[in-house]
Amino acid sequence: MLKAFKYRIYLTDEQKVLLAKTFGCCRWFYNFALNLTNETYKATGKGLSRNEIINKLPELKKEKEWLTEVPSQALQQVALDLSSAFLNFFEKRTKFPKFKKKSNKQSVRFPQGIKLYGEYLTLPKLKKVYCKVSRLPSGKLKSLTVSMTPSGKYFASCLYDDGIDLPKQSSEGKAVGIDLGVKDFAITSDGSKYGNPKHYRKYEQKLAKKQKQLAKKQKGSNNRNKARKAVARVHEKITRCREDFLHKLSRKLVDKNQVIVVENLAVKNMVRNHKLAKSISDCGWGQFCTMLKYKAEWGGKYYIEVDRFFPSSKTCNHCLNQLDSLSLDMKLWQCPKCGTIHDRDINAAKNIRDEGLRMLAVGHIATASGERVRPSKGTAFVRHPSVKEESPVTL
Repeated sequence: MLKAFKYRIYLTDEQKVLLAKTFGCCRWFYNFALNLTNETYKATGKGLSRNEIINKLPELKKEKEWLTEVPSQALQQVALDLSSAFLNFFEKRTKFPKFKKKSNKQSVRFPQGIKLYGEYLTLPKLKKVYCKVSRLPSGKLKSLTVSMTPSGKYFASCLYDDGIDLPKQSSEGKAVGIDLGVKDFAITSDGSKYGNPKHYRKYEQKLAKKQKQLAKKQKGSNNRNKARKAVARVHEKITRCREDFLHKLSRKLVDKNQVIVVENLAVKNMVRNHKLAKSISDCGWGQFCTMLKYKAEWGGKYYIEVDRFFPSSKTCNHCLNQLDSLSLDMKLWQCPKCGTIHDRDINAAKNIRDEGLRMLAVGHIATASGERVRPSKGTAFVRHPSVKEESPVTL
């Protein structure tokens, strides 16, 4: 199993200069290779492979001697990163690769010549670097990525292989459905509600003040650079607070449940609403679902995503009657068929859980033996024997 551990590192002045050169050389070589690949494709109809890009390095080092000052493994890794970027583009996982900028986050990867022992890292040409280690990982160190944040802090992300396979997934245990929202961040099918801390709103005024100070500084001046770092520190504070909240909540939910079901939200489309865009972006739903997914995999548990068009909010959990429409301001509604009064979010979480159990059953035994099946035209659902969330899910 591959796991990454991120530590903050502290460099000397000489090491900072050498690392800045490494960032610059890797960034230049990446842009050079990307431009060369584009030009080659326009001329011949074919791009360049990873090995063809790496073979350009010896000639480039003769023309530009400053390329020899940085570790060669880092430059070779650039070709692999560019190849992976094109592969992700062709498989429609991301957009076309872009040129790197000096103003963005800087990073470089070392695949060899690395070692972590005690509180020190050994890196190619940088040699011994002090590292603030919170816990020592076990296994083999596969690669190491050094990054610098816009505020000037340095971090090392160590990728370890502990040699342990992922545990076999089991559905025996408690199942939970999670409905994500803005007012309450997460609402579970057992009735628990976790409030939205709204980290960006908390630091919004402070951020606006720092941004106004930055706007008044002359471009290219040292004072502007100081103001830029002050803005970056506020953004980092917001990011750290959000990640801390998401990590703690995702760990709590994964530890308590064996099957975790969430709704596949189209966040990119939702932020087009200018009235809710800032609040939706502040939640970090995508990052939260990613944490749930890999933590569930590490624990041998199931993570299931329900289709975003599934009518979870406007379907009665008791009689399965489906409303024609349900406005966003209606937090409580009464089913016109059975008369049950529903909390909108809890009812949605229960329906998400039941749909996830149905999907889990269909995926294994090819029959809808769970709580729900997909509706036919004119009906909401077909009821099957109930599977309570407190009871083990046995397939």
